[in-house]
Amino acid sequence: MIVEGIVQGHRDGYGLVVSEQGAQDVYLAPQQMRSVMHLDRVRVKIVRQDKRGRPEGQVIEILERSRRPVIGRLLHENGIWLLAPEDRRYAQDILIPASSIGAAKVGQVVSVEISEPASPYSQPMGKVTEVLGALHDPGMEIEIAVRKYGVPHRFSAETEKQAAALPGHVREKDREGRYDLTDVPLVTIDGEDARDFDDAVYSEPVRIGREDGFRLIVAIADVSHYVKPGDPLDFDALERATSVYFPRRVIPMLPEKLSNGLCSLNPKVERLCMVSDMLINSQGELKAYQFYPAVMRSQARFTYTEVAAILENTRGPEAQANAALVPHLLHLYDVYTALLKARRLRGAIDLEVPETQIVCDASGRIEKIALRTRNEAHRLIEECMLAANVSAADFLERNKHPGLYRVHEGPTPEKLALLRSFLKTLGIAAHIGDDPEPSDYQQLSDAARDRPDAAQINALMLRSMQQAIYTPHNSGHFGLAYTAYAHFTSPIRRYPDLLTHRAIKAILAGGKYKLQPPESLVLSLPSVQSKSKAAQAKLKAGEDIVPKRTKTSSADVMVWEAVGQHCSANERRADEATRDVESWLKCWYMRDKLGEEFVGAITAVTSFGIFVQLTSLFVEGLIHISELGAEYFRFDEARNELRGERTGKRYGLGDRVLVQVSRVDLDGRKIDFRMVADPLHPAGAPSTANGSGSRRRGRLEAMLAPLDTPMDDSDSSLFVPHAAMERAPSSSKRKRGGGTMESQSAPADESATKKAPKAKSAAASKGQGATAGKPAGRKASAAGKSSPAKKRSRTN
Repeated sequence: MIVEGIVQGHRDGYGLVVSEQGAQDVYLAPQQMRSVMHLDRVRVKIVRQDKRGRPEGQVIEILERSRRPVIGRLLHENGIWLLAPEDRRYAQDILIPASSIGAAKVGQVVSVEISEPASPYSQPMGKVTEVLGALHDPGMEIEIAVRKYGVPHRFSAETEKQAAALPGHVREKDREGRYDLTDVPLVTIDGEDARDFDDAVYSEPVRIGREDGFRLIVAIADVSHYVKPGDPLDFDALERATSVYFPRRVIPMLPEKLSNGLCSLNPKVERLCMVSDMLINSQGELKAYQFYPAVMRSQARFTYTEVAAILENTRGPEAQANAALVPHLLHLYDVYTALLKARRLRGAIDLEVPETQIVCDASGRIEKIALRTRNEAHRLIEECMLAANVSAADFLERNKHPGLYRVHEGPTPEKLALLRSFLKTLGIAAHIGDDPEPSDYQQLSDAARDRPDAAQINALMLRSMQQAIYTPHNSGHFGLAYTAYAHFTSPIRRYPDLLTHRAIKAILAGGKYKLQPPESLVLSLPSVQSKSKAAQAKLKAGEDIVPKRTKTSSADVMVWEAVGQHCSANERRADEATRDVESWLKCWYMRDKLGEEFVGAITAVTSFGIFVQLTSLFVEGLIHISELGAEYFRFDEARNELRGERTGKRYGLGDRVLVQVSRVDLDGRKIDFRMVADPLHPAGAPSTANGSGSRRRGRLEAMLAPLDTPMDDSDSSLFVPHAAMERAPSSSKRKRGGGTMESQSAPADESATKKAPKAKSAAASKGQGATAGKPAGRKASAAGKSSPAKKRSRTN
């Protein structure tokens, strides 16, 4: 059998070939890895099964050498210059001729370009292309990570030039054809450190037919007005696909002039926006919506902390300082409670997993690690964003327009079987069938809520589910319990959202958005490479590769598939890079704590040891099985525990233990502990321990991609971290998303100077697409004239 794929090196010298055809990964012995390097694309022949039952391969052809530079420290040993790769997946040091050193000095961190690849009889050779500095320079861990994972961190000269030429404010000609919402008291609600504001919200009570309800306006920055298809700005945004949030530093998808300026919904200035204008009944059902372009002016920049304080005490100092806006915040809270009611009835999964926040000092090193508190304001914004994203997904689907859906499929049978087996050993009655519903998972989470190992159980449930991806083929979102779901609410920092905006605008204009990414991007992806050369040629020419049966050609679908794969892969890349930096910072933080003792909780159990998270510091490390004493311990995969054969001593999830910090490996991003005392109480017993693995992700949209537990990546069981859903940036910037819904809207009037759309009840417009209510403001025009604003209904 022949398999093609990408080589993934391992720190122990072997490698895996990740198949492009979706087949099982192929093991490459260390001898085979001598002629290839991490990230090379190869063709291998299956020759046998290894001792673990995995297919073992022999490299028969190197299809493409990786062009990614290798980052490491420059060494000079016995008269020979060489690079010790920082990434342990590069198993060989790289020789560097003296003529290729440049100005680099011994011990500095440098970037090296491979000039001669590895062979069975020689090491790879390279030349220094960039000197990053000393290993312990402030911010060096980020400089290493962006190059290690290939994160684009410099905008092209063409992009910088285009961004500089953009205006600094909304011009009169930009207002043409837009509704004027500048009189609507829209506000932004974000974290204290946020600088780019994607969204603003407003709500008011209304009548929907014969029932009470709410009008909810979600205004999203109109990035698509400034970032046009094919422009340098668009090319760089697509290449990045997402902003990357490191502690104390953000690598944005768009230049700062747009992300923090022209597109950001900053307070008291006019900004262009795309609006999802919705009618929601008292039961939280989305009864009607419409989309339209508008111009707005944010009335205030609130933080989550401020809004939570106002909602808790409407007579407190925060409320008094914003008295005019308090009624509108209360209306937002009312619509939030209705949406939350619908969420619970829908059975969406809402797992509470502890999330930590890294607080850095001025030099960029960790000052402390603290639990991040999630309050009602966070949840309020989440539900508003879910509703807007729901309407976007429905709008695409009803109009049969291609787009990228955010798809999250349910658990695989194998992972589901392992989860059920483990829950059974804990005595948890889990009613999870072969075709589970999201509500089954939520009921399980509710049942385990008061257990000391609840966080670990929630994490295992996440690991049993598949990863959320971007794809033009809608199959719903399992975790959120939606039949259709797309990203619309964060176009400043996510490229799929920008594509959704372009598709919606095309529908409103009565046309179709044709996605035309760079040819190199489409043809380089595995889904395209697996096609025959004849099919690739047709795709390159824009021809169908199968007979046309639908409104959207197969060539168009293939392009959307390619861009969806690209965005999904770059999202994972961002997660890996940020996790790498956080791990390095935690190791640095623990360097001066060698020999100190801490109480922690067991967060994962493997055949080679147990992982423990320190209760007070939220740092995780490994107790190797050899540190558990002379007794032989057997790994019980079903129970997810280690059990001593002689004494019967057990170590399982949630057990509290006393450990000593014994080793910190900065290069390997590893912390080792030594067991000081046996479990302080058995797993499953009542406890107030705060030890828990991973980080809290309250919103499902912010759930872990790969989990933080650093396990052996050769293990493929349920308890090995893998991408489950979505991961939140580690910075204060929130991640938002959500949904699907019930009814659809009629497009807004497309005249150059627009009247505000009139409100219709869901009953009145039934059968023709319900139209959400009137934007309570003036009509915009190039001349700047306005009509009196309609008085809005208010409640206290």
